[in-house]
Amino acid sequence: RPGLALCAGCGGRIQDPFLLRVSPDLEWHVACLKCAECGQPLDETCTCFLRDGKAYCKRDYSRLFGIKCAQCRAAFSSSDLVMRARDHVYHLECFRCAACGRQL
Repeated sequence: RPGLALCAGCGGRIQDPFLLRVSPDLEWHVACLKCAECGQPLDETCTCFLRDGKAYCKRDYSRLFGIKCAQCRAAFSSSDLVMRARDHVYHLECFRCAACGRQL
């Protein structure tokens, strides 16, 4: 399909012999697929995440759209233990009594 596709990054026609298809309806020139936040090239060495038609590297996607602690507002790492209370998620060390500060 080269020559028929339009690049989601620059809007130009893709006439290169190769294109990157990230979802069924979004295609990029190889050089145009970059993180919308930091500009890092998103190729076979970097995981690509999509949100609202924009591509992000894993770090920026997690920072911008990932679940954050309801107390400190920091993102969670994969090794963090968490506490859930209704719709909120906390780091264990952040889950404390609002009145006395004691860890729950």
